Amino acid sequence: MSGTRPRYFIGIDNGSQSSKVTVFDDRGRAVSEGRAALRPYDTPRPGVVEHPDDDLWTSIGEASRAAMEGFTGDPADIVGVGLCTIRFCRAVLKADGTLAQPVMSWMDERVGMPYAHTNPDAAYVTTSSGYISHRMTAAFRDTAANYAGIWPLDSDTWQWTDDDAELAKSGIPRAMLFDLVLPGDILGEVTEAAARHTGIPAGVPVVATANDKAVEALGCGLRSPDTLLVSLGTYVAGMTTGPRNVKNATDFWTNYASLPHSYLYESGGVRRGMWTVSWFRDLLGEEAVAEARAAGVSVEDHLNSEAAKVPPGSDGLMTILDWLAPGEAPFRKGSILGFDGRHGSSHIYRSILEALAMTIHDSAARMAKELGTEYGEVIVSGGGSRSDLMMQIQADVHGVPARRAEASSAAGLGSVICAAVGLGVHADFDEAIDAMVRPGEIFLPSQAHHHLYRRLENVYRDVRGHTDAIYRRTYDIFG
Repeated sequence: MSGTRPRYFIGIDNGSQSSKVTVFDDRGRAVSEGRAALRPYDTPRPGVVEHPDDDLWTSIGEASRAAMEGFTGDPADIVGVGLCTIRFCRAVLKADGTLAQPVMSWMDERVGMPYAHTNPDAAYVTTSSGYISHRMTAAFRDTAANYAGIWPLDSDTWQWTDDDAELAKSGIPRAMLFDLVLPGDILGEVTEAAARHTGIPAGVPVVATANDKAVEALGCGLRSPDTLLVSLGTYVAGMTTGPRNVKNATDFWTNYASLPHSYLYESGGVRRGMWTVSWFRDLLGEEAVAEARAAGVSVEDHLNSEAAKVPPGSDGLMTILDWLAPGEAPFRKGSILGFDGRHGSSHIYRSILEALAMTIHDSAARMAKELGTEYGEVIVSGGGSRSDLMMQIQADVHGVPARRAEASSAAGLGSVICAAVGLGVHADFDEAIDAMVRPGEIFLPSQAHHHLYRRLENVYRDVRGHTDAIYRRTYDIFG
């Protein structure tokens, strides 16, 4: 590399709770990072969940400026931007590309329905990635790989359908849709206005990626059907990948992957997954903070250390993770079952971690059976993967080695992998993954603990069959 100028990429990861912007070198090493929290959602009426004002673009600007302020290299050596945003959002834009109304969150019931043209200012209907792509480049182009859901996209060709009936079902006229590109294709270049907002140099190419889960999977190096990725975020899911567009599956759903014309298979997941961990941490309040301070560690490290002293299975304490009821069972509530005199706060904390692992293991096993594959390894990503206890529980529950994703922002790294391929820095996705994704620490399973969790999972699977009747009755009282 002597005499060769360094090359850097910027990965934009606009997630459900914050926007993260990371500058990486061409070997996938993070050199600076900025982060900005998203504001609380606006919920002006039932079923409507919106990002207030221009929060997505505002937070991306704040995070980008922080990342650029921390970047000690030459901005002229930044050669590309990879853009990844939250999936299942819907943005309605005016003819000039500005918002005609607030961006709909993935939790907004309207994103699961055909578009209704009620706003006379509306000229385009797109995803969050389409909106941010336009803010970055002024072009009306978007990645095809972020259009799962109610969109008139042909999932085989990754192009807009030419079937008028399918267009009519979506409610979106063709003239209101952006032009589509594939992951790794160039969307445009950073405009002068976007440069002022983000601190990223004008003229840098912006490269398309996919939806946030697919980009996270790419940044973790997921590329084999015999590997399961467990993503520990606000939504916890199990994922694997393959070349087939599997339609009408019963135990998983097929999403678009970050490799063009490949697919990401997702098992059933846990809504408010890691949120539940944070909820319990905050519930413990000042006592936990004081104990952690006395030990000279963070609250999370203190809770993990104490929970590691609890035996696998939490002495029979079980947590059922229905803190956010599914639409088909609005009466359902979360449960913590099996208390006796042995149990304390550490048992509850460990039982929540075990519940996350057992829930995903159960749904991922059904997905594997339907796909005709077996998992020989689990990759774990997200903030929860920083916990050694969580990693060991994942290995023990799945019964195979669990590897921690090395990148602190896997979606950010996946974004710059797309940029590196699209700009020819690496010849293809395999070469880019080999060069830019480094394996993290591996945790080996205890077979004794694995057998214990299999027995417990058989019980765990039956709990809702008993509690649903109770929660139906209390739902009539409390909602």
